[in-house]
Amino acid sequence: MSKMPSHRMEEFEIDRKPTRKPAKQKFYDFLYNDETGAILGRTPESWGKILIFYAIFYAVLISLFAICMATFLQHFINPRVPRLQQDGGLIGASPGLGFRPLPADVRSTLIWYKGTGYDSYKYWEDQLMEFLSEYKKKGQTVGAGQNIHNCKFDSLPPPGKICDVDIQGWKPCIEEDHFSFHKSSPCIFLKLNRIFGWRPQFYDEGLPPDMPEDLQAHIVHLRATNSTYTNMVWVSCQGETPADKENIGPIHYIPHQGFPGYYYPYNNAEGYLSPLVAVHLERPRSEYSGIIINIECRAWARNIAYNRRDRVGVVHFELMIE
Repeated sequence: MSKMPSHRMEEFEIDRKPTRKPAKQKFYDFLYNDETGAILGRTPESWGKILIFYAIFYAVLISLFAICMATFLQHFINPRVPRLQQDGGLIGASPGLGFRPLPADVRSTLIWYKGTGYDSYKYWEDQLMEFLSEYKKKGQTVGAGQNIHNCKFDSLPPPGKICDVDIQGWKPCIEEDHFSFHKSSPCIFLKLNRIFGWRPQFYDEGLPPDMPEDLQAHIVHLRATNSTYTNMVWVSCQGETPADKENIGPIHYIPHQGFPGYYYPYNNAEGYLSPLVAVHLERPRSEYSGIIINIECRAWARNIAYNRRDRVGVVHFELMIE
């Protein structure tokens, strides 16, 4: 068998080697290949299949996400309706009672000042002015003033309306009278904590035996004259010990001795303001320096729990006027 000449072998090997394209030509072929019709490495048919797949995939994904969000927002996230309410929430189903003004030290409940010294009672006056500022600027806050109704015991608010809390005529518990601090007869403001959907159960018939006698007499008198005024979450304040009861002196409640029932239930309506009771301590004993009067105020309704030790349904504070 004859051998192929060496020079012919070299030519054959040279012909078998692939032709190397320059990098620039490779880049152009990647963008568009004239031979295969590929664009960016894929044929139009391949690109069409990929685009259809991802269009269906993302359409399904977006639809599932939209359904989940709509269900979640409808059932769990309503900015005006809490998901956990009353017994299911942290606050519970029995509202607490709070007082204003508050001491600077959050651990203290002592209201102390020197009777006629402005620099001494100025802090307490400023505290009340700040607390009551939203009640005086109802028309300047969002939604307030637009849906306010002048409620009465025989005139409940129409749907979509809220009851007004008008503190302008609560003399002497008004800013212009320094909340009577300068006369050593201060005004203390009480409010119930807000619990969504809570409705008070009034004492329509019968009264609890531990209710103060003066409050019982007041309710009996109202029942005899105007039964609608008994739809009230009643409030009583008194000294905790016999000495405190003697030192606290007479008490006047403004505008009522309780929170009218037409303010409830609380539904987080736009512009809603919690009802208040101003407790005017008319003549607390202050002639002896250093006397501290322990005061307990309690809210009365059938569905308001009471526990003095745990401060449930009751609020405690001390008063000392030098």
